Amino acid sequence: MATFFTSDTHFGDPRVLRLDKRPFPSVAAHDEALFALWNETVGPDDVVWHLGDFARGDAERISALLARLNGRKHLIVGNNDPEATTGAPEWLSVEHYRELTVDGVDLVLCHYPFRTWNGMGRRRRDLHGHSHGRLSRMTGQYDVGVDAWNFRPVALATILARRSRARPA
Repeated sequence: MATFFTSDTHFGDPRVLRLDKRPFPSVAAHDEALFALWNETVGPDDVVWHLGDFARGDAERISALLARLNGRKHLIVGNNDPEATTGAPEWLSVEHYRELTVDGVDLVLCHYPFRTWNGMGRRRRDLHGHSHGRLSRMTGQYDVGVDAWNFRPVALATILARRSRARPA
C-alpha cells in the first residue's frame, strides 16, 4: 500500500482549460486523461490525499467520479469543493487541515499554501494545492496539484526528490 497526494483535479470544470491552459481539447478529454493517469498511478488499496478542488457537479456525479478512481480517498477541502463534494460518502475523511506522518516524514496538509506552518522549524513539510504550479516554492513547501505533476497523483518520495528545484515542473 502506497500513499499519494494530489490536488486541483477540477473534474467537469471548463474553466481549467482556459485559466490554467491545460492541454486538452475538451472537458471530457481532460477528465478521461486524469482518470487514466490516476488509475495508472494509484492501485486499489493505495491511499490518496486529495488536497481540494476535486470536481463540479451534483452528488450523484461526484459519487460516480470517485467510484471510477482507484484508491482509498481522503479529502482536504478546497475553495471549489461544494457540499456535493464534501458530503460524498466515498471519502474516508473530509477535513480542512491535517497533520500526519507518512514514511517517517511529518506533514501538514491544507488546500492553501502557508507562509509558516506548525513544525516548520522541525522539518515538517507543507503540502498544498490551490496555486496550480505557479507559486514560487518555499523551503519545505510543495504544491501537489495536478498542474505541477503531469496531471497525476504523486508519491511523497517523488515530491521530496524535487527538493532542489525552485518549483515543480
